Order: sequence, then structure tokens, then C-alpha cells
Amino acid sequence: MRRRDMPLLVVDGYNVIGATPRYQALIDEHAGAGALADVASLSRDPYGHDPFESARATLMSDVATYAQGRYDAVVVFDAAGNLSDDRPAFSPGGVRMVFSRTGESADTVIERHVVRARERGRDVLLVTSDNAIRATVGGIPVTTVSSQLLAQDMQVTNEEVAIEHDDRAHMRMTVEDRLSPEAREKLWKLIGR
Repeated sequence: MRRRDMPLLVVDGYNVIGATPRYQALIDEHAGAGALADVASLSRDPYGHDPFESARATLMSDVATYAQGRYDAVVVFDAAGNLSDDRPAFSPGGVRMVFSRTGESADTVIERHVVRARERGRDVLLVTSDNAIRATVGGIPVTTVSSQLLAQDMQVTNEEVAIEHDDRAHMRMTVEDRLSPEAREKLWKLIGR
């Protein structure tokens, strides 16, 4: 299935980061970002330090794992208060990272993505706990889930992936291990074992 035929997953990036202890713990505390209070002032670090870099990268990777094969995903971050138009570019697993332009809110960008997708007849799953965004797109047939619910779903997905990875790492990958018991018995007879 082509990406544009898949349901669109739109994630309110900083809303999920702010609602999830896993991502909050990744915000650089030295930049004063303890509670995600003022994204705009934190992004104006005169030394070019981005206190949200690690939290964003982890969220993007988690969304890529969650969306894989099921959604065309976009994660929107608010950069309305940024003085610079420079935006980090990180796109794991085909997930698009979008920053609002200077002077534009993430809410506006989210609404634009949702409206365009619905105009094209695509199903949309919007992830935000922001009631204003939910109300804005509420008249459009869109499924919304809270940031916390997505975070829980992503945690379960990550745990399943880790278990599968662990199982594969411990599996012996010899030809003999991959054969059925019947085929293995025939092979042993042929080689005189």
C-alpha cells in the first residue's frame, strides 16, 4: 500500500512530550526545561543548544515503530516563537517531522494536515490532549486519541519489539535448527549420524 493511501497519523509533538514522563525525562534539565513550561524561550538558547533534541528524536523513533506499515505519520512541533527558521531534520522510518513556521502555531499546521487529508478522503488519527485542537478539527470526521494513550500504545509496541529482538538474538541460526524434525531425521540418516 502506498503511503498516501494509508491512514494519516498526526502527532502533536510537544503535547505528547509534555504529557509523557518518558520524554520529559529526556529534556535537558540544564536548559531549564524541567516542566516544558515555555518552549519558545527554551528554543532561544544563545549557545545553539536545543534542550528538546533527545526527547524529539526518541518520540520520532517511537512513532516510526508504532506507525510502521499501518500509518503515514507526521509529527508536528511548535516553532512559533523561534527566532530562526532553522529546523532539525530527523525522519526515521519515513515519519515526517514538521515545525511550524516563525509566527505560526503547531495547531495551525495540524489543522492544515487534517483538513487536507480528509478532503482527499483519507482516514486521520490525531494524537493530542489539547482540547482546542480537538475542538477545531471536531467537525471533520477524525479519530482523536490522547497523548497519554499513544504513549502507552508506543510503550507496549516497544516492549513487544524488544522481546522479539531478544528472542531472535538468542536463537541459533544453523541450518539444522531451521529444519523440521522430519527433515532433520532424514538428513542425519543421509550423513550417517
